[in-house]
Amino acid sequence: QVQPVESGGGLVQPGGSLTLSCVSSGRTFVGHYMGWFRQAPGKEREFVAGRGWIGSTSYYADSVKGRFTISRDYAKVTLQMNSLKPEDTAVYYCAAARSSSSVTTAAAYDYWGQGTQVTVSS
Repeated sequence: QVQPVESGGGLVQPGGSLTLSCVSSGRTFVGHYMGWFRQAPGKEREFVAGRGWIGSTSYYADSVKGRFTISRDYAKVTLQMNSLKPEDTAVYYCAAARSSSSVTTAAAYDYWGQGTQVTVSS
């Protein structure tokens, strides 16, 4: 079974960068569509970025387009976050889906990590 585990969160100043990583403590992510979501206090979990297998198209929320980049290889999924803003503050989750349908919705994902906190503040 796939079990995502996130790392790389922390505190960063506005305009700074962070790199989040996600690996599986169980089976690899091969064959799964991978997504990053985030949830801020008092808000619903929202889609951030997603990507199928190597060479496939990546998808981004409008709020992060041009600033965040998702990438993946055999064993890891990475979210590079640049030009961070205070509104990017949230718990970030890595998720894996067996199907590539409706991948911008949380319900499409079968496996979730515990999340990593990202705080953007001066």
